[in-house]
Amino acid sequence: MKLAIIHTTPVTIEPLKKLAEKYLANYEIINFLDDSILPSLLSTGGNIEKIEHKLIQYSIFAKEAEADIILFACSSVGEVAVKAEQKVSIPVERIDEAMAEQAIHQGDKIAVIATLSTTLNPTVALLKQKADIYNMSPQIITLLANEAYTALTNGDKEMHDTILANEIDRLAAEVDIVVLAQASMARVLVQLPEKVKDKCLTSPELGMKRVQEVMKGLW
Repeated sequence: MKLAIIHTTPVTIEPLKKLAEKYLANYEIINFLDDSILPSLLSTGGNIEKIEHKLIQYSIFAKEAEADIILFACSSVGEVAVKAEQKVSIPVERIDEAMAEQAIHQGDKIAVIATLSTTLNPTVALLKQKADIYNMSPQIITLLANEAYTALTNGDKEMHDTILANEIDRLAAEVDIVVLAQASMARVLVQLPEKVKDKCLTSPELGMKRVQEVMKGLW
């Protein structure tokens, strides 16, 4: 079996590789990276139509490379997964879907934190979509930590993590669940106390578990 992962940042490659080794032992993993996608989304105010064709093309490349399943590693572009799946006729999973489902089942008041507006809005939309499916109506609040993204782009990973850890700690006191909208944010969990960490949901591990479930069903 072969999994193709489509990345929009190199930050997600190594963590997802390790998770794939944990949940998909002996499966072949191939990676596609296009780090022009997020800057394009930011410059167009999150206009997904501008980069949709790229993601579909990468999905076609993955199918041509004999992938059995595709994972979109970026929450900012997750909504394209449905169109990509229609094009390639193999499962195309989004990294944050399982996280969204778990969030609405675990909390009546949910906070979503992101460092990019292009991720914040799609994550909230996904949560609302899942809530409608399960006939639930959680309260959703949002926080955009732009300064953390600025620190990261300046090469200051420590400042990025510190800013997020402080904001997450604050949010956890106000809500039932804190959703970390970007897969790259998961590493911040190690800085948080257990009582805060227990309220947080991140997408990488839950997303890879979902891929594992789908791939088992393909046998």
